[in-house]
Amino acid sequence: MSAAITTSNLTKRFKTHVAVDSLNLDVPQGAIYGFLGPNGSGKSTTMKMLLGLTRPTEGEIRVFEQDLTPASRTRMLPSIGSMIEAPPGYGHLTGLENMRIVQDMLDLSAVQIEHALETVRLTEHKNKLVRNYSLGMKQRLGIAMALARDPALLILDEPTNGLDPAGIEEIRTLLIRLAGHGITVMVSSHLLDEIDKMANVLGILANGRMIFQGTRDQLFEHSIPDLVIETPDARAALAQGITATPIAEGIRVSGLGKDQTAELVYRLAVAGVPIHGVRRVQQSLEDVFMDLTGRGGLL
Repeated sequence: MSAAITTSNLTKRFKTHVAVDSLNLDVPQGAIYGFLGPNGSGKSTTMKMLLGLTRPTEGEIRVFEQDLTPASRTRMLPSIGSMIEAPPGYGHLTGLENMRIVQDMLDLSAVQIEHALETVRLTEHKNKLVRNYSLGMKQRLGIAMALARDPALLILDEPTNGLDPAGIEEIRTLLIRLAGHGITVMVSSHLLDEIDKMANVLGILANGRMIFQGTRDQLFEHSIPDLVIETPDARAALAQGITATPIAEGIRVSGLGKDQTAELVYRLAVAGVPIHGVRRVQQSLEDVFMDLTGRGGLL
């Protein structure tokens, strides 16, 4: 699959602080790329560099196979829509009036403006003052502004921040629909469950460094779920010198692969410990994320 964004050793230093450290992004065309990381991990700084808003200290950026440089930025930006940090918009103007400002700034047609409003389902609210919009409507207006120039790439920083569950679902449905129409969506979020529901490629940052990039299935291969050994005699199991936590069903053990699990079960059976069942604890994306970012390991 062709790449919408690639970076090579992308780095941003602020005096003595390295915000982004030798980042190699690979965002496939047509994908929803979920960009994850704890607060302060470098997500927003990376997105600003991708948009030419912040100049990298080192490294290269390519968008649709073209180098993004100060000289090429003006030519390339029409193919990119973005919403970074708070959604834009003047509260004392209507949604349509805000969109007309975008129209004049970008020399767009009225048809493009109406289509963007229709895409985010704001047509019936376009004549309302933005200060009377809900937060979800303001977020959708910001996305409409990003979509007005018919971009091939959409870069969104926390587009569901502060929304209620209905608003989050609405934005998620919108982004999935846009990707279905061939738009590449790069979206950062701290709402891991939401990213899990819509992204087909993930990138995880920690301390400015990429610790994982790939599909969800590939991510889960790097994390070993805890093991639950169901036994009515947890004390006898722990007496075998096992590092484990007693729980209601028996014991819970961390970090054991398949071979180690088989060896442990055999060891307990030989010792006469009754075993009623062996199972893995089901993991969520949040579980794996916390495991990876907590230990700061690289994959």
